Amino acid sequence: MTNNKVVEFENVYFEYCENKPILKNVSFEIYENEYVCILGHNGSGKSTISKVLVGLLKPRKGQVKLFGTPVSAQNLKDLRNNIGIVFQNPDNQFVGLLVKDDIAFGLENRKVPPKIINEIIDITAKSIGIEHLLDKSPEDLSGGQKQKVAIASVLAFNPQITIFDESTSMLDPKSKRELKELMFDLKQKAKKTIISITHDMEEVLQADRVIVLEKGEIVLNGSPDEIFLSNQDIAKYKLDFPFIYQLSHSLNQNNKDISLTLNKDDLLNQLCNIKKIK
Repeated sequence: MTNNKVVEFENVYFEYCENKPILKNVSFEIYENEYVCILGHNGSGKSTISKVLVGLLKPRKGQVKLFGTPVSAQNLKDLRNNIGIVFQNPDNQFVGLLVKDDIAFGLENRKVPPKIINEIIDITAKSIGIEHLLDKSPEDLSGGQKQKVAIASVLAFNPQITIFDESTSMLDPKSKRELKELMFDLKQKAKKTIISITHDMEEVLQADRVIVLEKGEIVLNGSPDEIFLSNQDIAKYKLDFPFIYQLSHSLNQNNKDISLTLNKDDLLNQLCNIKKIK
C-alpha cells in the first residue's frame, strides 16, 4: 500500500427519492494497492457507493475524486478506464454470444487493436483458468464459471481499481474460495487496489481496512483488528464475527490466558503454549 489516494469521497450525499437519503455526507479515502472491505446490512448504502464511484450515479451533494482528480462529466470516461466492477449477478454483465466475445467487448470499446485483443484474451483466460470456456456460450456455464468470466472481462483491460460488489454471494464454497484467493493475489502480486462490498466475514480478514455503513452513514472505519478486537460498539451493528474470533472468544470464556484474535496461527500458538505449560 502507498500514500497515493486513488479514491476520495468528500461529504457525498445521495438520494433516489426526495428526503430519503441513501448516503449521508459520506467521507473516506482509499489508497493505491489497498484492500478495503465495505460492510453493512441490506439498504445501508454499500452498493450505492460503488455505483457513485464508477459514475453510474451522480451525488446530489459532495465530491468524488479519482486518482486525485474531481470527477466531472467531462473526465468521467477517462477516469473510469482505470476502474473495473464485478457485480453480484454475472448475467447482468454478459453482452457477447461467446465467452471470448464478452471478454473482448471492453477492449474493443477502448480501441485496442484486434491482434492485441486476442493476446490479452488468451493471457487473461489462462490466469483465471477459463481458457477451456472461451468458445462456450455464457448461458451454458455454471454460476462459478460465469463469475470467473465476468471477472476476466474486467481484468482484461487491467484496471488499477477493481470493485467486487457482492461478487462471492452466489458462489459455491469452492468457487468462493478461489475468487477470494484471486482478489488477494490482485493486491499482493499485481499491486492493484481492491474494493470489496461483502457480507463474507472471512474475506474481511484479508483486508487492510474495513468500512462499516449503517443507514447511509459510515459508523466504523479501521483495520480488521480495530473493528473487531478494539471497538466496543461493533455488537450494536449486528454484524457477524469472523469464525476465528468466535472460536477464540469461546475459548477465552473458559481460559483467560487465551486472548481474542483474528489470526488462526496466533490462536494455534496460544493453544500450543498453554499445552506446554501444563
